[in-house]
Amino acid sequence: MPVQSLPVRDAPVHLRLLQQYLVLLKKYPILTKSVTSGILSALGNLLTQILEAKQKAKHGAPVKEIDTAGTARYAIYGFLITGPVSHFFYQLMEAWIPSTDSYCIVKRLLLDRLIFAPSFLLLFFFVMNILEFKGWEDFDKKVRKTYWTALKMNWKVWTPFQFININFVPVQFRVLFANMVALFWYAYLASVRK
Repeated sequence: MPVQSLPVRDAPVHLRLLQQYLVLLKKYPILTKSVTSGILSALGNLLTQILEAKQKAKHGAPVKEIDTAGTARYAIYGFLITGPVSHFFYQLMEAWIPSTDSYCIVKRLLLDRLIFAPSFLLLFFFVMNILEFKGWEDFDKKVRKTYWTALKMNWKVWTPFQFININFVPVQFRVLFANMVALFWYAYLASVRK
């Protein structure tokens, strides 16, 4: 039986959105990844705030309003930092450690976990400190108090996902894959930074 293809306009909404995303990804890869990162980072922060509010309400504690400035900070971070930095990191990783390289699976994972993850986490703390209009003392205090704990949690949570991402996900989809995991990771970071 021959398969009949549907015109894009007749396809379900989710398929049209996917098609549009793929077109934008091909045409504007950095901008598309940046916008996606910004949106998903903001959603991760918003999700955290909603879950925290529900927990507080459940225990009878007073519930604060949604911190839109906090959500905006995560959106800015995702758009300006996560999207572009991740894009270039994955592109460079492909060039530095091609899939034909011996032990590329191990080398890529070590590069990501021992070099990129600690640096990127520190960058997160630094940029968030700037976006919160806090000084160097606050940054130093926050890093001393929570960086090591957050990095150990990063290694625990992200290592299996990054193993899959950097070795089996096509390079053009790695930022999106990481953003989907980060949706929940940013919820953790938001709680740790308090």
